[in-house]
Amino acid sequence: MTTPKGVLDFIAEVTWDDLPQDVRQQSKLCLLDLIGVGAGGAGTKLSRIIRDYSALDMSGALPMMFDGRGASAAGVALAGGMTIDALDGHDGFNPAKGHAGCGLLPALYGLAQDLNPVSGPEFLLCLTLGYELACRTALAQHASVAEYHTSGAWVAVAVAGVAARLMQLDGYQTAHAMGIAEYHGPRSQMMRCIDHPTMLKDGSGWGAMCGVSAARLAAAGFTGAPALTLGTDHWSDLGDTWLICQQYFKPYPVCRWAQAPVAAVLDLQNRHGFDSQTITGLHIHSFHESVRLGTKQVTTTEEAQYSTSFPCALALVHGTILPEHVADAALQHPEVQRLSSILTMQEDASANCAFPNRRLARAEITLATGERLQSDWFEPDWDPTTPPSAEDLERKFFNYASPALGLARSQAIRRAVETLDRTATAQPLLDLLAQPIS
Repeated sequence: MTTPKGVLDFIAEVTWDDLPQDVRQQSKLCLLDLIGVGAGGAGTKLSRIIRDYSALDMSGALPMMFDGRGASAAGVALAGGMTIDALDGHDGFNPAKGHAGCGLLPALYGLAQDLNPVSGPEFLLCLTLGYELACRTALAQHASVAEYHTSGAWVAVAVAGVAARLMQLDGYQTAHAMGIAEYHGPRSQMMRCIDHPTMLKDGSGWGAMCGVSAARLAAAGFTGAPALTLGTDHWSDLGDTWLICQQYFKPYPVCRWAQAPVAAVLDLQNRHGFDSQTITGLHIHSFHESVRLGTKQVTTTEEAQYSTSFPCALALVHGTILPEHVADAALQHPEVQRLSSILTMQEDASANCAFPNRRLARAEITLATGERLQSDWFEPDWDPTTPPSAEDLERKFFNYASPALGLARSQAIRRAVETLDRTATAQPLLDLLAQPIS
């Protein structure tokens, strides 16, 4: 599998029946989680702007996720990818420091409607295959360049690969599709958005759009430079080791780099039972990237999601972090703002050495009595080594989806996902995702 031809053959030949049972189940869990996060993200200003843009400037007949208005396949991928990315609660892959599923799902959603019918097993297979292509491309790309690029840079290549399969392109066309996507994929500098949190986010929507466009161009005869990321050792165990099973899930809709600090402060509060109003000092020891999430006084949901101090404050006030806590309308909570403003951070050499495979943090909290509390070292909850249960993820799905979609529609989506591998067409699920949010 270390040759480009081996990868291309695998894309064309793998079937749903080839997947181990745990991989099949993981595919459904990833799908349900992405849908829930997308439903929550659809209420953001970011999502509304990008869906309006796609409907106007990328017009077509395919309904966008959670909107219903038409756009082109590339426009549907762009709008859906940025809608999921608008709420930073989706799964990710530690070694790549990014997210595969966020751009994959909306691209597959648009392509499946364009190529209808696509069977339920084929839809799930392409999602699973996309995770493998994306994560391995990410590892190869990160090994070849020093700069840390957004997820869209490597998601674009994966989307092109699964799009080529769905479109039944031959090996020559698939190679060019992935080469076009690698060349034009958004190699945007992630740390710029960390330092200046805006609606740019992780490039996932742009990568999804690029991958769909690349496959459609290749089908028309457009040629591209070979995808350099396909000919590396990162592909040697393709088909044997399934990286979709090495994804983390997020218990909270904020940057993964802030979630170990959140776990640390919540542990102290749960063990000692203090009220947030008794806190006079907050200090976090963590790795460089977590410390770079430095926005304290937030004014937008993007700043709230790309901060370490604000999520820690939210957790201490609310006992958890839900989508409504990072919504624009909720950001001026005075106690949250107070705690966020007094939190200080410090880099730790051992935490830096452990990153990116491990994200470590510990907390120190000073109370009004003068008592100083110190936590152990914590990692984020729901890492691959300590994954959430199916019940945990189902609960999260309803917490995110039901406020936006209603309970009945959310339940119908959950049932459609659970039975997707036994359905002749994915269209019933796609129809549920297409309906606009009232």
